[in-house]
Amino acid sequence: MKQPELTALYRYITNHVEAGIHAIDVQGKTLIYNDKMRQLKGISSDERMEQALDARGQDSLIYHVLKTEQPIKNHRQNYWLKSGEEFVTLSDLTPVYQQQTLIGAVEITRDITEQELLAYQPLRRYGKPLLFETITAVSKKMARVIDKARMAAENQMPVLLYGESGAGTDLIAEGIHHASTVKKEQFVTLICRHDEQALLSQIAALFDEQQNVTVFCERLEYLSLEGQQRLLELFERHHEHNQFIASVGDDPIDLISEQKLLKELYYFFASVCVRVPALRERKEDIQPFIDDYFKRYRETTGSQLEGLSERVEQLFMDYEWPGNLKELEILLDETMSTVTNERQIDVDQLPMSFRWKVQREEEVEPVQSIVVTSKQDIRPLTIFMQEMEEYYIKNALELFDGNVSQAAKALDIRRQSLQYRLKKFED
Repeated sequence: MKQPELTALYRYITNHVEAGIHAIDVQGKTLIYNDKMRQLKGISSDERMEQALDARGQDSLIYHVLKTEQPIKNHRQNYWLKSGEEFVTLSDLTPVYQQQTLIGAVEITRDITEQELLAYQPLRRYGKPLLFETITAVSKKMARVIDKARMAAENQMPVLLYGESGAGTDLIAEGIHHASTVKKEQFVTLICRHDEQALLSQIAALFDEQQNVTVFCERLEYLSLEGQQRLLELFERHHEHNQFIASVGDDPIDLISEQKLLKELYYFFASVCVRVPALRERKEDIQPFIDDYFKRYRETTGSQLEGLSERVEQLFMDYEWPGNLKELEILLDETMSTVTNERQIDVDQLPMSFRWKVQREEEVEPVQSIVVTSKQDIRPLTIFMQEMEEYYIKNALELFDGNVSQAAKALDIRRQSLQYRLKKFED
C-alpha cells in the first residue's frame, strides 16, 4: 500500500475510534490529535486547538510524560456542562520507544461517565463524622436547610432532599444521622443507580439483621416505579425504629408528573422536603469552603499556601459551578497536585481545562441586535443563526430556572433534542 493511502487509512481509524488520541514527537510537536480527543477536551475553535497543540505548556501531562519518561496510568478527569451534566474521562499517557530510543509520547483518553456515575462519590468525609457544625456554609439559604434537617433529626422524621448533583445532599444526610436524638447504629447509603433487585435485596437483608439504622437512598428517581413501590413497602414496615432519608435530583413534583417518582413514596417523605440550593445561588459559601480546604491542606502537608489570588477569587465568584461543591472540590484537588512552594494560587496554576471553560464563558456575548447597518456588520448566515439559536435557547432555559422539561415543552421540541443542543453549545 502506498504512503498516501496509508495516511488516509490511519486518519480514518484515529477519527473513528471511541477513544481520544494525542501523540507528540520527541520535541513535543503534535503528530495526532483526533476528533474524539477534541470532543472530550471541549475544543471548539482553532484558537483552542492551537493551545491544546502546544504540548510543551507547563501543565501539559503528555509533555511531562515525555520529559520524565514515566507513564501516567488511569488519570481521571471530571467535567461539567452548564446544564449540570457531569462527564468523566480516564487517560493513559505513555512514552513511546523505537529500538530503546525515545521517539515521543501518546495519550489515550476514554469517556467513562456511565461507569463512574454508578459509583457513589460523596464530598470528602475529612476522616471524621460529618456534623452540621462541620459544614462550612454561611448563607441564609443553607442555614434554613440545616434548621429543617436538624428538626427532622430531632423528631425522627423521614426526609426527602432534592437538589443538583454535587450540591451537598450527602452532607445534609450524614448531618441528620449524627444529629438524631436516638443514636443510630449505622449510616447506610443505598445507590439507586445500581442494580435494582440487588439494592432491594440489600435493604431487606439489612432490616432482617438489625434495626435502629439511618438509611440514605441516593437518587430515588433511578429506580423503576415498581421498585419504588417495593421500597415504600419496606420503609412502611420498618418505619418505627429507623431513620429514612432520600434524595432526588429535581423538583419532586416535576418528577411525579414525568412518572419518574412514585406519588405515594413522595407522600411518605412529604412532611420534611428540603431543597438543597445550587452553589451558584449561594456564592457566599464558596470562600468558606475554600478556606476550610486550605486549612486541612496545610495541616496534612505542612504547606505555607495562603489561598487564592484576587484574580482567581473573582473567577470563582463569576463562574456558575454546574457541578456545585463537588466540582469545586475536584478542581482544588487537581490544582493542589501541581503546587510546590507557592504562597497563592494564581490563574496559571489552575487546570487548563478550567481556564478554557472560563475564557469561553467570558467570550460569549448575547446577541445585541439583528439590525445590519453596515457591510462590516455582515457575518456568514450560518454563524449568525447558530448564535441566535444559542442565545434564544439559553434565555428560555433561564426563564424556567434550568428545568429542561419545561423549557423543551415551551420551545415545542423534545427534551432529548434540547439536551442535544445544549451539549452542542458546550462543544
